[in-house]
Amino acid sequence: MRGAALAVALAALWPAASRADPLISSARFSEPTSRYDHAVLGDDLEYGALELQIRDQDGQTRRLTLRLPEHSVFEDLAPRLADLEQDGTPEVIVVESHARLGARLAVYDANGLRAATPHIGQKNRWLAPIGAADFDGDGFVEIAYIDRPHLAKTLRLWRFKDGKLSEIAHKTGLTNHKIGWDFIAGGLRLCTDAPKMITANASWTRLIATGFDGQKLISRDIGPYLGPNSLTKALSCP
Repeated sequence: MRGAALAVALAALWPAASRADPLISSARFSEPTSRYDHAVLGDDLEYGALELQIRDQDGQTRRLTLRLPEHSVFEDLAPRLADLEQDGTPEVIVVESHARLGARLAVYDANGLRAATPHIGQKNRWLAPIGAADFDGDGFVEIAYIDRPHLAKTLRLWRFKDGKLSEIAHKTGLTNHKIGWDFIAGGLRLCTDAPKMITANASWTRLIATGFDGQKLISRDIGPYLGPNSLTKALSCP
């Protein structure tokens, strides 16, 4: 089932935590609900709760369930774990949607909601995450998503710093999702150079690789769009 898959951070992938915070070892959505009738991901079921598997500093594990109020759902595929503060304790990135205000990107940690972007502002308006990385090498992690991939088709880049999200760049004419797809196409290409965001152009005819130089987003055409698999192949290093 969409959303039931675990987002897992294997212990071997993370350095020892530098602070005495609990460690999120996995996350998943639960409590499916039809209270938000958008069906952008192919069905009318979204999720009302986020379950975190947490390992405390004494090695004990526990499960934390975070429930949204009735006016909101997790309108997403699965939670994403990312070490946004680069301290060995991953945070959780999700898409939340409000019955009146539409989607926003939210970050959770073991204590609950940590930060969020503003809601798009209208019901049935959604965003599709691309990924999280330090795109410009300044020591801070950015999160990228496509704002309204079927309408606005705008890539937005938000920096996570001091526990807050701030938008630092955006670029129109890019997309990564079609209505009804139960997946998000493209993602991050992580090779020897700086991370690149792999998407399609707005007309779904070309593959686009976009990087961030610290000041602006720079896009490059990398070939024809020949279906979702061509976006997946473009994630591989040359």
